[in-house]
Amino acid sequence: MGEAGVFLIDAFVQPFAAVLLFRFHAVWLRAPMRNPLGEFIMAITDFLVLRVRRYVPTVAGLDSATLLLAWLAELLYLGSLFSLQGNAAQGFPLAALMVLALVKLLKMSIYLLMAGVIAQAVLSWINPHTAAAPMLAAITAPFLQPLRRVIPLFGGVDLSPMLLLVICQLLVLTLIGALERMAFALF
Repeated sequence: MGEAGVFLIDAFVQPFAAVLLFRFHAVWLRAPMRNPLGEFIMAITDFLVLRVRRYVPTVAGLDSATLLLAWLAELLYLGSLFSLQGNAAQGFPLAALMVLALVKLLKMSIYLLMAGVIAQAVLSWINPHTAAAPMLAAITAPFLQPLRRVIPLFGGVDLSPMLLLVICQLLVLTLIGALERMAFALF
């Protein structure tokens, strides 16, 4: 049951946390959601987000209900994983799991940005006028524009997406890695 349980939470709980986190970022960056991907994200999260919004107000214009749900889903994922791996007998370090869930959301945010940059690059070659293009542009533009002001085009090629991917990977390796080590030290 242990491996099957791990597989199921890997297949359903963690991706749901990622979808909630993507929705949070899309709302924060005012990405247009009137496309098949946006409508799918809204459809599978509305049942929970709309209920929680009744009780959790927005904070500084951010969709705090969706962020809270993403954090809770990640906390559920980590707690379930911790229990299924037999570590619950050592005690259940809830505070450590709460911090680790927050760090994992930061890491997931960087990976979502990287996926958006890659998807935008691939779609620009295959079908630049796809319905998801405006949403991807809204999500990646705040991070690409500062780089585009500094990096000139080389032979008509924009290298800012590649530089952003390198910066994101360095953040994951250094900053997020250090935060993860600190969170694991709480166990």
